[in-house]
Amino acid sequence: MLVILIGLTIIGNLMVILVVARGLLSAEFLSILALPLFLVLGRGITYASPRVNGVQLTPTQFPEAYGMVVDAAARFGLEYIPDAYVINGNGTLNAFASGHGFRRYVVVYSDLFEVGGRARDPEALRFVIGHEIGHIAAGHTSYWRQLGVGIGMRIPILGSALSRAQEYTADNYGYYTQPSGSPGVIGALSAGKYLLSAVDFDQFADRATQERGPFVVLVNALSSHPVLTWRAAALRNRTKAGSMWLRPKAIVRGVGSGNAVPILPPPPNPAAVPVGYLPNGMVSQTKP
Repeated sequence: MLVILIGLTIIGNLMVILVVARGLLSAEFLSILALPLFLVLGRGITYASPRVNGVQLTPTQFPEAYGMVVDAAARFGLEYIPDAYVINGNGTLNAFASGHGFRRYVVVYSDLFEVGGRARDPEALRFVIGHEIGHIAAGHTSYWRQLGVGIGMRIPILGSALSRAQEYTADNYGYYTQPSGSPGVIGALSAGKYLLSAVDFDQFADRATQERGPFVVLVNALSSHPVLTWRAAALRNRTKAGSMWLRPKAIVRGVGSGNAVPILPPPPNPAAVPVGYLPNGMVSQTKP
């Protein structure tokens, strides 16, 4: 997918030059070729914002989280410690990694950072930090990579596919950093930072095989991140790559060391209820 989008970006640039040279479009369309400059400006502004508005992780400021950054960078063979910042999330659970020049950095929104509190799930925060530094280690934050797919990433379906593939890759890094953090991350992203421990990870991942239909496929295809049930299924089943286009087919249970064994669909469906259980003769839409 990366090669395809690099090729489409090159073709797009050549087509702009060709149609402008033939007088078919105004010379103003050549401004698209200024993408390298726009990308430098965008990356610089994005890096400057947390530096002046965020709290930097240091040995004396959020030292436990700073240790997670150091540990992840060492695990992945980086020769430097990426900068890391916490910014006010205003209710948004998010984090991202990027770069500018020779600098690489991670930003964690405060609402997601709070998941790492001892009263919740510090292992989930370790997974998140491993995931974001994984983006750096995998080269996703490179200027040349982002420039090379600049036009291709804007193509519907194809651009989303590369983004989803990169998220699965970063999840692999997060899992390598803290496998036991997977349930907490999925719980937080699906139900929020206060309810993460109430989410049944296996039941949630099982639904990746049960929720079906063309609109489910479409929602995933248009998304920059794998839909959460598929993402949970990929984190649980470490014997295969995450599903890119079609839902996972097998329900598995983890058996340790990243392995998994297929099982029959758990009967009955936990969302179903027996006849007569509901008041006023109501019936469940979910079949046992």
